[in-house]
Amino acid sequence: MKYIVIGSGVVGACAAYYLSQKKGNEVTLIDEAFDGKATSAGAGIICPWISRVDDPEWFAISSRGALYYPELIQSLEELGETETGYKFTGALATSEKLEDIYEVKSRVEEKKREFKEVGEIKVLEAPAAQKYFPPLDENLHALYISGSARLDGRLLAKALVNGFQKNGGKLVEEKVSLKRSGNSATVLTSDEKIEADKVIVAAGSWTNDLLKQIGVSINQKPQRGQIVHLTVDEDTSNWPVVLPQTSSHYMVAFNDNRIAFGATREDESGFDYRVTGGGVLEVLDEGLSVAPGLKSATFKEVRVGFRPMSSDIKPLLGPIPDIENVIIATGLGASGLTMGPYVGSLAAKIALNEKLEVDLAPYNPLR
Repeated sequence: MKYIVIGSGVVGACAAYYLSQKKGNEVTLIDEAFDGKATSAGAGIICPWISRVDDPEWFAISSRGALYYPELIQSLEELGETETGYKFTGALATSEKLEDIYEVKSRVEEKKREFKEVGEIKVLEAPAAQKYFPPLDENLHALYISGSARLDGRLLAKALVNGFQKNGGKLVEEKVSLKRSGNSATVLTSDEKIEADKVIVAAGSWTNDLLKQIGVSINQKPQRGQIVHLTVDEDTSNWPVVLPQTSSHYMVAFNDNRIAFGATREDESGFDYRVTGGGVLEVLDEGLSVAPGLKSATFKEVRVGFRPMSSDIKPLLGPIPDIENVIIATGLGASGLTMGPYVGSLAAKIALNEKLEVDLAPYNPLR
């Protein structure tokens, strides 16, 4: 069987990797180097347990996404791909109000009744949280959740593509287009026409541009996110993710003494790939109000990414009824690095006609 996956972010790369693990498959992964890929810009927080999103269908995918990671990371390590950027560090939900922390604790304890992977839950009255994340404001209380991880999206995508190629997959890095022929679609590159049994379109915010070429439109728009990266002269590799309960911003520390402050959520941005003064100010103001100890940190860079936002924050996943060989996998929004690999594996299972553990109806890409 021949398969094509368009898009090498974590969704597409994982779909291609999953397909390449099945003997006898001919799998091609095609990608164009767009500025602003969400995978390359995002700082991954794998912690659906404390999310304030009240949507069981969203949680069904995000929780399975978190649970899928250990299996995926082990698989990559067996191929020698050990630089995945994934690590269990725990997470801190922070607030100046202790009652907020106990409200989060109640919510997380409810999740733990179903998911033991939530791990240890511990209230840290101020200033105890500074032992976990030293630059934090000394007046902040926190809830520590051990079963949480962080991720470097760039490293994971690279590891997935490397693993895919080790499994015999073919990587093509160029612009492609789609052409409809009756009830199927073919893929066109600059010099060839490629036919496949199944085509998975996982091009993130650019998915709609491809689908319109075959007369299909999905309810998705790009949302710009600007993320500031700072560096410090101390080991940050074990610092937990920080999730302030008073905003949608966050902090993620990495192995290279780097801390990411994120992120703006700029709707109606189109593909305006710019760093803006207002965006940087917003992110720094939010981050430094939570961790004033980072005011003297070195400013390293700002990353810009375009989140593929569906109208209801749930993924757009599944086949197209009247184009039998096309499968859509996109629309993950701000949850891309939590859900992405798992959604990619589901797209691959759809292509392989394997049994799914979730009902696809709520994620119908044409809804």
